[in-house]
Amino acid sequence: MEPWMQAQIDALVDRHGSVPPPWVMYDEHPYSICWRMGGGESHVMLWSEWWNRQGLTEDQKVAYFREWPPPPCWLAFLIEAVWGVDACDEGTNASAYFQRTARLGFGSQADYERDLDDPKWLER
Repeated sequence: MEPWMQAQIDALVDRHGSVPPPWVMYDEHPYSICWRMGGGESHVMLWSEWWNRQGLTEDQKVAYFREWPPPPCWLAFLIEAVWGVDACDEGTNASAYFQRTARLGFGSQADYERDLDDPKWLER
């Protein structure tokens, strides 16, 4: 890992107790260009590096997302982070994972789809 990354991860952990997920740092749609360049892209890189080094159990991962609840349009991100499943892959039975997110109180597939298409994201 690059030294700048470790320094920024350390600063985020010092400030927040962990590295906050992307939606906490930038109030953007998950498909926004924000995540492909500049500060948003850097934050996703930092978060991913930090997350992958944590070695968390499923229960610990769920607890992290309870601390930082995602907006419904970020449920696919949660699914990948917790269960390692790409909910957007056509070969994945995403409905089973969205049922799990609903049972955990994060939202359903309908909530996810509705929020993805919410015009509020276009107003930004």
